[in-house]
Amino acid sequence: MPQASTTYSPPQDDETPRVVPAARIQNDAQAIEAAHALAADFAQGAARRDLERGLPWREIERYSASGLGGITVPREFGGADVTHETLAEVFRIISAADPSLGQIPQNHFGSLNLLRLTGTPAQKRRYYEGVLAGRRLGNAGPERHTRHTRDIQARLTPDGDGFRLSGRKFYSTGALFAHWIPSKVLDAQGRLVTVVLERGAPGLTVVDDWSSFGQRTTASGTVLLDNVRVEADSILPAWTVQEAPVLIGPYAQLMQAAIDAGIADGALRDTVAFLRERSRPWVEAGVERATQDPYVIADVGRLYTDLHAAEALLSEAARHLDAAAARALDADGVAAASIAVARAKALTTEVALAASEKLFELAGARASLSEFNLDRHWRNARTHTLHDPVRWKYHAIGNHVLNGQRPNRHSWI
Repeated sequence: MPQASTTYSPPQDDETPRVVPAARIQNDAQAIEAAHALAADFAQGAARRDLERGLPWREIERYSASGLGGITVPREFGGADVTHETLAEVFRIISAADPSLGQIPQNHFGSLNLLRLTGTPAQKRRYYEGVLAGRRLGNAGPERHTRHTRDIQARLTPDGDGFRLSGRKFYSTGALFAHWIPSKVLDAQGRLVTVVLERGAPGLTVVDDWSSFGQRTTASGTVLLDNVRVEADSILPAWTVQEAPVLIGPYAQLMQAAIDAGIADGALRDTVAFLRERSRPWVEAGVERATQDPYVIADVGRLYTDLHAAEALLSEAARHLDAAAARALDADGVAAASIAVARAKALTTEVALAASEKLFELAGARASLSEFNLDRHWRNARTHTLHDPVRWKYHAIGNHVLNGQRPNRHSWI
């Protein structure tokens, strides 16, 4: 796969990132192969990047160069149009190596899905061709001080044959590394639209002020919009699919669940490696090695069983979306897809938190030393699973089973 230059320096201040030529992935098997190759590389520096909060510019460029950014582009536009199951597996594989690198492309793929559903033919040609050439989409959706995450205050104002946009966005995962930054705003009629902004547009500033204790290198900070010019042909009418029977919500949630499954996998791999290589057995166990402690053995077995169950639900949910996408959808079909993904999201949340916390109990006091930075697994799990509380997943599932109630349609179910 093409690789970024070893002499490349990250852009300074608010410079637009360069575009690295991307390989063209042709099918699902190539996508999985590329994900494994990248994961092997990304895992090597994951602990150090987290400890130093070193932004993964070189790794992001390698991701773009691999062609993974274009795997959901429809075949008629030159993409591989991989299955939902493959997309979820790509996210899981990358996130097991470094969940920050797993999360950064999430909004890229969410925007491509919105483009598929709402874009004009000209918009699809423009943005799909750009993505296949190596351009990245970021995110400037949520706002920090509103009533809830769906409350949007930024609004377009007419300006000749176009518009102007001012506002302040936060949780802008991917924006710092992006060439295009889709932003959720309200149009003049108060309807939700997504405007695709050029990274170097006058008045657009990306601020690297992300200070969370987990997912530290996602750079999910602030985007400032100060009277930014918006062309009419860069607007996607997101409002047209808000109440339509489409897979916007479960599609977004599938990627979230895959990231959490990856976090759990990575935590368990490090647990096993530490137990084999560094841990001492508890004195009362009467064994020579920590891996011979019967309680340790049982707990590792239980965690791996839970992880396998979570991964099975993730694959099942992805196949459900593949089947749903192949037929005409109605409200009940979308609800069933949302519930299938909710089941996976509930269990991947639980196992990511359990595996990353249990690591220390099983591996012992030495595992808590900062030189190993193993606490990153729990910090990443706890931070990422805060996107949408798991208690509402169980509520949605139970309400559907007991009362036939369809879950609300948005990107968090």
